[in-house]
Order: sequence, then C-alpha cells, then structure tokens
Amino acid sequence: MTPMALPIAVYSAEQVRALDQRAIATLDVPGYTLMKRAGEASLRYLRARWPMALRIVIVCGGGNNGGDGYVLARFAQAAGLEVSVIAAAPVAGLRGDARQAHADFVASGGSARPLSAGLLRDGEVIVDAVFGTGLSRPVREEGAEVIRAINAAGRPVFAIDVPSGLDSDSGMPLGEAVRADSTVTFVALKTGLFLGEGPERAGRIFFDDLEVPVPDIPQFSPRLQRITETCVVQALPRRARQAHKGDFGRVLIIGGGVGMPGAARLCGEACLRAGAGLVTVATAPENLVAIAAGRPELICVALHTPADLAPALERAEVVAIGPGLGRSAWSQELVRLTLESTKPLVVDADALNIIAESGKRQRDNWILTPHPGEAARLLGVDTAEVQADRLAALAALIRYYGGTIALKGAGTLVGRHGKAPGLCERGNPGMASAGMGDVLTGAIAGVLAQCEDPWLATRAAVMAHALAGDAAARPGERGLLASDVARELQACVNP
Repeated sequence: MTPMALPIAVYSAEQVRALDQRAIATLDVPGYTLMKRAGEASLRYLRARWPMALRIVIVCGGGNNGGDGYVLARFAQAAGLEVSVIAAAPVAGLRGDARQAHADFVASGGSARPLSAGLLRDGEVIVDAVFGTGLSRPVREEGAEVIRAINAAGRPVFAIDVPSGLDSDSGMPLGEAVRADSTVTFVALKTGLFLGEGPERAGRIFFDDLEVPVPDIPQFSPRLQRITETCVVQALPRRARQAHKGDFGRVLIIGGGVGMPGAARLCGEACLRAGAGLVTVATAPENLVAIAAGRPELICVALHTPADLAPALERAEVVAIGPGLGRSAWSQELVRLTLESTKPLVVDADALNIIAESGKRQRDNWILTPHPGEAARLLGVDTAEVQADRLAALAALIRYYGGTIALKGAGTLVGRHGKAPGLCERGNPGMASAGMGDVLTGAIAGVLAQCEDPWLATRAAVMAHALAGDAAARPGERGLLASDVARELQACVNP
C-alpha cells in the first residue's frame, strides 16, 4: 500500500473538529462511519509500518479516540492478528460512537482487560488510543499512569490521531505524553504534530483524510503551511546560458567585530554558495586577512570607522547585518547607519540584540532571523515563553516588527503579515552548533539577491539550509560544522 502523501496545509484542533462536524451535518456522513474509516486506516498503516508484527496491544480511552481503538481491535482480529485490548477508562462510561464501537468489538468476540505492565510487554506493538485531539488541560493522574506505563513498556508505539497527552495545537506535553514511534492522523494535519515536542513525540507521521474534504473558505484557512523543496525551485529557476554575475545580485554582509572573523566569513561563503553574484564583507580591519585567505572569492572592506561603510552600502542591492558584529559603540553605529538605508535587509545575531535594546520598530523590507533567545529579547519575554507557543511568538514578532520573520529552532517558522506561516520540518540536532545561523543568514541574503521576493526567498533558503544540514549529517550528527553545511548548500540550491 502506498501511504497517502502528507498535505501541505496544517490546521488547529478546533478546525479539524469543525471539519468532522461539517462532514456529519453537511455531507451526511455518520460519525460512526468516520470512526470505522479511521479504524481501517489505522490497521493499514500499522501493518505497513510493522508488517511482521502479530501480537498487538491496543490501549483504549473513554472518548472517540478510544472508539477508534475498539474499531481497530475488531478489524485487526478479523485480519488474523492476536489482539489484546486494555480499557484505560471504564467501558460503562462510553458514549455515542465510542460506545457502539465497543459493543461491536464485544459482539465479534473481543473483551477488554485492565491495565497491566505485563500485558503491555506481551505485545510486539502497542497502539495508543487513549486521548485524542480534545485534550486541552493537564492529564489527570489516572491518565498519566497509563501514559507512563505505555512509555515504560519498551515496545514500539503506534499513536492514533495524536500521541496521548500532547497538546494538538502547541505540541507541548500536557503533563505526561506518549512517545510514539509512528502516528496516524486523520482528516487534516494538526499543528501540534509539528511544533514543540510534537515531532519527537509523534515519530513518523501517516495521514488519511477519511474522505473528508477541506472547503476553500476562510474558516478553514491553514494555521501553517509545510515548506517543501518546491519553494527552492520557484525562487531559483534555471539560469539563462548568457547570464553574468550582475544578474544575481550584489550582497553586502556587515559583521565581524574585532577577533570575530569566522561568523562573517561563514555568512559570506554561504551567500556565494546560495548563488549570489557578488558578495562583499564589511568588517573590522583585523579580520581582513582571515576572511580573504579562507575564501578569496569574497570582497573585503575594512571598517576603520562606521563612516567607511557608506560606499559599500551604496553599491549593495541586498544587505545582511549581524554575524559576529558584537555590541560595541562601533557595532551600534553600523546598525544605525544600515537601518537608515532603504536597501532590503537580512538582520541576525547581535544586530537583532541592538535593535531589541533600542525599541520596537516597523519595516516591510527586512527579514529578521532570531533564534528563541533573540526572539525573547525582541519581545521582552523569556525564552521559555517563546518556546511554549512558537506560533504566538511568531505572530507577535510580525505585529511589532513587520517584514518577514524566520523564527529559528527545531521546526523553523517563517511568517509575514497576511501569509499562513511556513514550517520547515527538515534539519537535525547536529545543526545545534556554532555558526549555523550565520550560514542561514548568508543563504537568505543570497537567495533574496536572486529572486527579490523576501517571503519566497526566506522559505527557500530555510529549506535549502535544512537540506544541506541533513546532507552534511550523513556520516553522523555529532561533530557537524557550519562550514560542512555551507559546502552542501550548492547542491541544495540546484534541486
């Protein structure tokens, strides 16, 4: 069986529940029919993921997610699998479609048993059907006990719809949450599977729409759009044979305070690898030899004083500022002069910190690339608050600063007013090392110089940077260097 491709659009739990209700009320699809479709899809993907597994333990809760589990149990038994069912909630309390699902399971010869660590370990796969998308408050102790037992069983876990205990919108655990190897989700993708701890808790995601269409109306505008390699193709089409370097943009990179040549050099090299035609690095005089010797294709300008920036700034078509800049008076004056320019900007690192200290300001033609700590400083909150709801933090950054925002981290988010935020799922933990942000800044500036569309350029560069990180990590994630990623960029901007 070929798995259904993951959609691009991602929705809130409330939107998905509205789609369910619309299918029942408007399309005349009974709720129990949807539940049976979910059970059938769960069996297909479970068998595709673990084709040799014969003993399945299904843990069913007291709501519709538990009903999906009881349907799956009945279908799995009929398919010849050895099925054990654990009732994580009293079956007497089941209502509606879940009650019908349990009754049909019992009528087919099945029975549910109480929670047992030994029974969980007897299965080759554990199916988590305890809590669905309706969970919005911390898991109570009895539910937490079930989740802890599932996680402690030492068996692969297949979650139905969302891992139990995971907030379907934020991706943060509601106290305790199941850690699944794979998750099958229905009707539409939920944001919580892609934000916060969602990717790590959900594992590999399978999808089935249960034949429920998403109407093209404002109520069902996506909360997120998954960024794909198509963005790279759109931003960087095939070059004309007669092209010359002037066709692909003049980029100025301002960075590298005294003793900090590496960040500016990495940014400049990434900009070249992304395809910019001409790249100039304006930096402290002490850095010139290190940058030019390491990457002779870069033009270097010594900034003895901030006033020396003016000629390079005048020639540039795109400006990136921040990598290795520091926060000295020299650095602050460079930021001030750059912000007086009307050139398209990419702003990172210490330039962001200087802006945060000077107060909020709006600009349409800049791209800000904060990591969570920098985002917290820009917003006047702490980093934990940013990470607890990255979508809300992104929306606040757009509201206060305008332009295009790339909120970096695991699952980088790209936002702009009037656009559904873009989400990058690629990349890996090996990229948590020094200089990766400098490479991204260079990549964004380089792509922007070629396509002149900040929204498209940022998404394309974020994706190319993540793909380059994955390519560089093939020998292993530990020990991955930013320069390794910069080298891989060339292949990733030529898909």
